Order: sequence, then C-alpha cells, then structure tokens
Amino acid sequence: MRVRVLGSAAGGGFPQWNCRCEMCEAARVGERARPRTQSSLAIRGAEGPWFLVNASPDLRQQLETITPAHVDGVRTSPVAGVLLTDAEIDHTAGLLLLRESEAPVRVYGDAGIERALRSTLVRMLQRFCGVDWQTLEPERARPLDGSSLVVEAFDAGEATGLVFRDGGVVTYVPALAGLDEGVLTRLAASDAVLVDGTFWRDDDLARLGISDRRASDMGHLPLSGPDGLLAALAGMERQRRLLVHINNTNPILLEDSPERRQVVRAGVEVAYDGLEIEV
Repeated sequence: MRVRVLGSAAGGGFPQWNCRCEMCEAARVGERARPRTQSSLAIRGAEGPWFLVNASPDLRQQLETITPAHVDGVRTSPVAGVLLTDAEIDHTAGLLLLRESEAPVRVYGDAGIERALRSTLVRMLQRFCGVDWQTLEPERARPLDGSSLVVEAFDAGEATGLVFRDGGVVTYVPALAGLDEGVLTRLAASDAVLVDGTFWRDDDLARLGISDRRASDMGHLPLSGPDGLLAALAGMERQRRLLVHINNTNPILLEDSPERRQVVRAGVEVAYDGLEIEV
C-alpha cells in the first residue's frame, strides 16, 4: 500500500485565517512551523487507482499533488472514489469541487453519514455529475472497486475509523473520542497508524481564551496526560505511528516546543502535507 498525507491540519487549516496564536504566527513567518492544509489522505493498493479519504475544502490544491494511475483523454480523475469518516464540513465540503467529474462521484460512508449529507452535499452533486453512494457497514470488510485494497469501518466515537488491508494494514482515525479495547486492538494490529492529533490538552482552547469547549466535547481524545493518546501510542513500538488532523492551537506544530519533543521521544511522528509511506 502507498499512503500520501494530503492535508494534516484540522478544520481551518494552519495557519488559520483569523487566528493570531503563537503557532499560527510562526507558520506565517515561516519559522518553527510549516503551513498545512485541512485533513485528507490518499491511499492506493498494490493494484488499482488512488482513493481519497475525506474531501477537505482544500481539495483542489491537494489533488494537484496526485498523479492519476491511468491517463486516457483530456480529463482524468486522479481518484476512483472518496471514503468519508464523518459528515463534518471539514471532511466533506471538497465533494462539491468534484462536480466537474464526467461520471458520478463514488462515495463510501456509513448510513449515518449518508443521512446527514443526503439533503445537502449529495443533493447538490446530483444536479451536476451525480453520486454513486456505497454504504460501508461497520466491522465488515469490503473490497474497493477496481483495487486490491480492502477497507473496514469501525466506530471511533463520534466518527468512523477506517482499516485498509492489502498485504499490510493501515489504520486511519482522524477523530478519536476514546480508547476502548476494540480500538486498541485495531491499532496494535496495524503496520501503520495515522491517528487523531487534534489537541494537546483537553482545555487547549480555554487556555488561549478562544472557547470554553473542551477536546472531549468535540469528540477528540487529547494527546497529553497518563490517559492521553500519546501514552497509548508510546507503547506500540512495532507500528509506524503518525499524528494527523492537528489543530492550529496545538503546540506540537512548533518544531522546537517541549510538547513536540515529548512526541518525538515517544517514537511518534507529526505528519505533514506530502508525507508518503509504504506498507
């Protein structure tokens, strides 16, 4: 399998247009932090085309970085379909940018995601190229059409996690509400894990005076603390572990921060746009 991180930031991107926190200011001046687009992934099996995982508002520029598997004619899509982990606008707004497609856009997602999008994005796309919706049933493996990839969706709290198999195993969970036995077992059985790095602390936003909402209120398990995600990842030494969906307020974005050093010591990587791995 070949995996390419198209976007590694959470909603709003990095730097966020209306934020003047230390992290965003560092990215603007090009020191200590690199800019990032909003969370999205491309994945390809040993055989077959690329598939997109989540369609961010930054999709147009992200797709420019992918070379189509086959070029036939003037217009060729670089991806054969889109898999969705939830119905959040940060992960679905990019679907509208696919409206020029010559064939209906093939979208994979669970029944709840389809219900949430049916009267909005799906309805709008139907007026242009159309939508070929493929329902993913939880914990049921499914081959992706025209590909050697097999995908399995699982519950990650308020969103869906996706496990991809094609010889190796890659697990993608950009929004993870908590760690139960089922999630831990899936992560431990993977060769590579790309997982929720949204917040460092549960009260990141409150500390900056931005909002009273906590990470847990938004369906994200923070990284720090004895019960945080980083502690769990530190014990998984066999896997390649990468943090994605990183919020602009998270200090791990600063390459010289103490928090970033903790991540590195745990053997975990902070993903960035354009990062590619093979499994």
